[in-house]
Amino acid sequence: MPQGTHTLSVPLNIETIWEFVQDMNNWAPLVPGYIEHEIINDRESTWAFKGDLGFMKKTVKLKIDIKEWNEPSEVIFDLAGLSDNFKGGGYFKAEKISDNETLMTGNLDITAGGMMGPMVNQILVKFVPQTATELTEAIVTKLREDNNVPV
Repeated sequence: MPQGTHTLSVPLNIETIWEFVQDMNNWAPLVPGYIEHEIINDRESTWAFKGDLGFMKKTVKLKIDIKEWNEPSEVIFDLAGLSDNFKGGGYFKAEKISDNETLMTGNLDITAGGMMGPMVNQILVKFVPQTATELTEAIVTKLREDNNVPV
């Protein structure tokens, strides 16, 4: 299963990070290749983004289902392809280091199914870790900007 995990130390308290992450409208636009998203309810949304799979760029539509909101430390989600045969999931986890520092981890796993699945999964082995890293870093950058924390 193609997956990636990225962890960063953030010079903010865990409550500030939770305030941001608990609202999908804050982090959906930070997905690399973001096109649009729609909130269906507090646990479901659809996202569209353009994925660069090396040999081609493809618009991908996913349904995101939040499995758990564990305030203030974790959001766990499943994802399923609406435009393609993808399934997977991921999480954001925040761990308090001190009153003003938090360890933030982003995780993503995506597997392609169907006849083309084995070939697409070979590409996803590189794409998914890169996406997990870019999304986690984009969230941390946005948090720093919003809270006037120098880089």
